[in-house]
Amino acid sequence: MESPAKAKTIKKYLGKDFEVLASYGHVRDLVPKEGAVDPDHHFAMKYQVVERNQKHVDAISRALKKAKSLFLATDPDREGEAISWHLYELLKAQGELKGKEVSRVVFYEITKNSVREAMASPRELSVDLVNAQQARRALDFLVGFNLSPLLWKKVRPGLSAGRVQSPALRMICEREDEIAAFVAREYWSIDAELEHSEQKFPGKLVEFQGAKVEQFSFTNEAQARDVERVLNEAAKGELTVLTVDRKQRKRNPAPPFTTSTLQQEAARKLSFSAQKTMRVAQQLYEGVDIGEGQVGLITYMRTDSLNLAQEAIGQIRDVIVQLYGQAGLAEEPRIFKTKSKNAQEAHEAIRPTAASVLPADIENKLESDQFRLYSLIWKRTVACQMAPAIFDTVTVEMLAGAEGPQRTVLRANGSTLVKPGYISVYQEGLDDAIQDDSDHVLPPMKEGDRVKLVGILPSQHFTEPPPRFSEASLVKALEEYGIGRPSTYASIISTLRDRQYVDIESRRFTATDIGKIVSRFLTQYFTTYVDYDFTAKMEDSLDAVASGEQEWVPLLEKFWKPFIDLVNHTESSVSREEVAQARDLGADPVSGKPMSVRMGRFGPFVQIGTKDDEDKPRFAGLRPGQKMDQITHAQAMELFKLPRKLGTTASGEEITTNVGRFGPYVKYGAKYVSLKTDDPYEITPERALEVIREKEIADANRLILDFPDAGIQVLNGRYGPYITDKARNAKIPKDKEPKSLTLQECQALLAAAPERGKWGRKGGKGSKFAPKAAAKGAKGGKATPAATPATPAAATSAAAPSAPARVKLAAKGKKAAVNKQAPVKPAATATPKAKAKPTATATATATAKKSPAKKKT
Repeated sequence: MESPAKAKTIKKYLGKDFEVLASYGHVRDLVPKEGAVDPDHHFAMKYQVVERNQKHVDAISRALKKAKSLFLATDPDREGEAISWHLYELLKAQGELKGKEVSRVVFYEITKNSVREAMASPRELSVDLVNAQQARRALDFLVGFNLSPLLWKKVRPGLSAGRVQSPALRMICEREDEIAAFVAREYWSIDAELEHSEQKFPGKLVEFQGAKVEQFSFTNEAQARDVERVLNEAAKGELTVLTVDRKQRKRNPAPPFTTSTLQQEAARKLSFSAQKTMRVAQQLYEGVDIGEGQVGLITYMRTDSLNLAQEAIGQIRDVIVQLYGQAGLAEEPRIFKTKSKNAQEAHEAIRPTAASVLPADIENKLESDQFRLYSLIWKRTVACQMAPAIFDTVTVEMLAGAEGPQRTVLRANGSTLVKPGYISVYQEGLDDAIQDDSDHVLPPMKEGDRVKLVGILPSQHFTEPPPRFSEASLVKALEEYGIGRPSTYASIISTLRDRQYVDIESRRFTATDIGKIVSRFLTQYFTTYVDYDFTAKMEDSLDAVASGEQEWVPLLEKFWKPFIDLVNHTESSVSREEVAQARDLGADPVSGKPMSVRMGRFGPFVQIGTKDDEDKPRFAGLRPGQKMDQITHAQAMELFKLPRKLGTTASGEEITTNVGRFGPYVKYGAKYVSLKTDDPYEITPERALEVIREKEIADANRLILDFPDAGIQVLNGRYGPYITDKARNAKIPKDKEPKSLTLQECQALLAAAPERGKWGRKGGKGSKFAPKAAAKGAKGGKATPAATPATPAAATSAAAPSAPARVKLAAKGKKAAVNKQAPVKPAATATPKAKAKPTATATATATAKKSPAKKKT
C-alpha cells in the first residue's frame, strides 16, 4: 500500500503471518524528458523508478523473497490501481515474482471487518483502470510538455499549461473580465415599519398603483420619495389586512459528503484549503490511535458517490435514536442518488466508519484539525438520516388606501421553527448567502385587521458584480462543468497558486497579470483545448476507458495530431509582441513618445517609445500591487522617477536606488544592496546609508579568507563555510579549520568541485531547470532515447525473462486484455537480447491468459 500509517493500521488486523509494507506513493513515473510518451509508436511510455522511493521498492523486494504471496492493497481508484501495476511490473522485471501468487485487494474503509473481507475476496488487477490512468498521464504529459515550452518562448520562462488547470484558470480570468466590465445600476426598495398588537415587524412594498414592484421599478431618489409621499397619503397611518396565508414547510438535510462537497464545506466552515482538507482526511482514513491502536475513522475520501451501505445506515439510525430520540429520526432511511453519470456507486460517500464513535469522545485523541474535520463529517452523515426541519410560515398582505385597479399593497413574511429535526445537528453552508427577510415571528392577524404604519423607509441599492471564486465555489464550478475529478481538484488549485497565476484576497481568487496573459493566449490560440465542454468530454472519455467501454490509444491518436499541428503553427506564426498584449497609456509629456504597459520576461513593465525609434525605449517595472489593466498614465509616469539619487557615502561614492530584475536595491559605487522592506520610491538618504552599513557589516562577517590575485574567497554561507571562485563552489572538509586553508588547498578543492550552473543553480544548461533544453525537440512529439543506461528498475522492457507469475489481470470489457494493455517504451540501452523478449507489459498480460491466480485467504 502507499502509506506507512495505513500499513501500520492494517498490520494490526492481519497479524504475524503478514508483512505489511508501504510504497510511499508512486514507485514509477515517466522519465522527465522528451520521448517519455512516443506518439509515433502507439504512445509507448518510458518509465523510471521514482528516486526517493527506490529504497521502499527494495524493502518490498527483500520481504517478498521470504513470502509465498503478494497482495497489492493500494487505494481503490485509478491512481491506486496504477501504483499496484507499476510495482508488479518492477518486481516482475527483477524476477521477484517467480513462483509467487499475486492478488489485488481493495477496501473502502480501514476497519477490521472491511480488511478481512477484502483479503478473503481478492480480485484481479484491472487493465482498464491502469490504462485509464496511463491515458490521463500521457495526455497531461503531452499537453504540458508541448504547451509549456511555447509559453516560455512567447511569454516568459517558468510558466506552465495543463489540460485541466488551464480551463480552471480561464474560469477565474473570465470572472475577472465580468467584474471589470460590470456597470452598477442604482435601484431603490421601499420598506416599512409596521405594528400590530403592540408588536413591531417589517413589511415591504410589493404592488404600487396596480403595478408589481420589480427590482428596477424605482431607480433614483426622486422616484422613491414620490412613492413615499403617495403611500403616506393613501394609508393615512394605517393599513388593512387583505389576506393571511399560513403554510407548513419542510426542509430536508443535505446528502452525505463526496470529495467535492467535503472540500467546499471545509472551506466554508473550517477555512481549510482543498489541499489541507484532503491531507487531514487522508490521516483520518488511514488510521488514528484512539486508545485501541490505529483505526480508520472515515471511509475512502476520494469519491463522487452519495451511496451509503445499508449496514452503515442502520448504525447511523441507531445512534440518532440514542442521542435525539425517535422524534429526531427520519420516517424511512434516506437513499441518495448521485447526479453524476460517471459516479462509481460501488464506492460510498465519505462517512465515519462507525457512527457510534462520537466526536466529543475522541477529541483529546485527535489533533485539532483532525477533530474539526471528523466532527464535520460525522455531523453531516448523521444529519442526512434525521427528520426534516419543519417551519410554520405566514404571509400577510396589507392594503394602503382603497382597493381597486390602482391599489398599493405591502407584504410581511414570517416563519417559526416548529421541529428542528436535522438542524439541531447540522446546517449546510453557503458561499454567497442571500439574506432571508422571512426570519421573523409575526403577531397574530386576520383579514380586516388594521395595522399601524409606523414609518416608510426608502433604501438605495446598487447592483453588484458576480463574486470572485472562493475555493469552495471554484470546486463546485469545476464539478458542475465536469472539469477534473474528485482526486484532482486540490492539485488544480495548488498548481494555479504555485505558478502565481492567481492570488488569494479575502479568501477569494484574483487572477494575476501573468495569469490573465496566459489564459488569454491559450483561449485565443488554443480555444478548443481550454473549452469547458471539450475538457468535460475528455474526462468522460477517460471514464469510458476505465470502464472498458473505450480503447485508450485511439483516444490519444484522435487528440494528438490536431493538437501538435496547432502548437507548431502557433510557434511559427505568433510573435512575442502579439502575446504580450500591450495596452496603450497615452503619450509621454516630455518626449511625446507613446507609452504602453506590457508583459516582459521578468514581469509587467511600462515602456516609453518603441523598438523602431532611433533612441532606445525607456522601461520601468510595475510596483507590487499594480495591475496591467488598471494602471493609469499618471501612475505610470511615477515609475520613471527611478533611478533616484540619494547623495554620497562618506568616501564619496554616489548612492542611487532603483528596481532591477531581482527586485529593488540601493547602489553605492559598484556595489549593490537588496531592499527587503524599503520602498525605492520613498527611501530616504539616511535610511539608505543605514542599509549600506548593515550590508558592510554582513559582508565583513561573511568573508573568512580572500585571495584577490587568484579570485578565490572563503565565505560563510547559509549552510556553513565554503570556497568559491565564482565558477565553482567547494565544500570544506570537516577536519579543516576554514581560516587555516592555504591558496593551494583551496585550488585543489575547487578543482574537484562541479561547475556551477547558470544563475548558480545546479546542473546548468543540461539540468531540468534549463528551459531551452527541456523545450528542444519537444514540440514535434518525437521521442529521443534516454541518455542513461536502463536498468531493470528504470525501464520495464529491460528485464530478463522470468517464470510466469500467477497474477490476476483482466479487463472489465469484452476485449482481450492483451490488446488493450499500454505499450511501454524500451530504454536506450537495454540488456543485450539473446532472443526476442516481450515487454514487461506484454508478458504480464500474456501470463494472465495462461494462468489465472488462485484465491488466497
